[in-house]
Parts: sequence; C-alpha cells; structure tokens
Amino acid sequence: MKTSTYYKELKKPSWSPPGRLFGPVWTILYIIIFVSFGYAFYLFFKDTIPFIVLLPFMLNLVFNFAFTPIQFGLKNNWLASIDIILTVGTLIWALNSIYPYASWVSFANIPYVLWGMFATVLQLTITFINRKHF
Repeated sequence: MKTSTYYKELKKPSWSPPGRLFGPVWTILYIIIFVSFGYAFYLFFKDTIPFIVLLPFMLNLVFNFAFTPIQFGLKNNWLASIDIILTVGTLIWALNSIYPYASWVSFANIPYVLWGMFATVLQLTITFINRKHF
C-alpha cells in the first residue's frame, strides 16, 4: 500500500488539520530548530555548555527525524506514538536545560512545543481509533 493511500485510509478525528497545513508549519518549525538548535551546538563547541545540556537536543533531532520513516515507511502507529512522545519529552528537557545559558532558545521553540503537543494528541488519537488494524 502506498504511503499516501495508507495515511488517507486511517480514521482521523474531526479536528485533524488538512494535510496541506503540515508542510508550511514544518517549514517554519525547521527554520526555528535549525537556528536555535544550531546555537546550542555552537555553545557546546565553544565550551559554554556541558554535553548533558546538548544531549537532549541531539536526541530530539533523532526522534524528530525518525517519525516520518516510522509513521509512513513502517506504517506503525504504535511506534510512531512512542516516538512522538519521546520527541516532545526530549524537547522539553532540551529547553529546560538550555534556559540558564540561552533563554531565547527556549522561548523561540514555544511554537515547536505547542505543535509537538498538538501532534502528540493527534497521533495518539489516530492510533487509538485505528487500533483494530494493528
């Protein structure tokens, strides 16, 4: 089954946004992520922050980039649900860790946190209402 067919055939809640919204939202979020996470890496390489502050940023990128292959490649809603929870969890950890060193990074990522929380509820809802398929 093609990826686009697979996702279209899943039952979704009435409040699920249209697919065309995801591209523009993620474009903006990836710009924020690139600049703010890049600054965290810069601070680490300047020896301004310890590795433990950088670690959640690294994990967040891994979990964030793993979501699409899990959801659309493996077509595994359960694993995608776990992944998105880890994505939001590492994001909150990252922003809490960096705050004493560069509070603007935490504030800049508020849209990412909000979208991530919304996407988590959406993914968990989709997983739950389609549970008989798995």
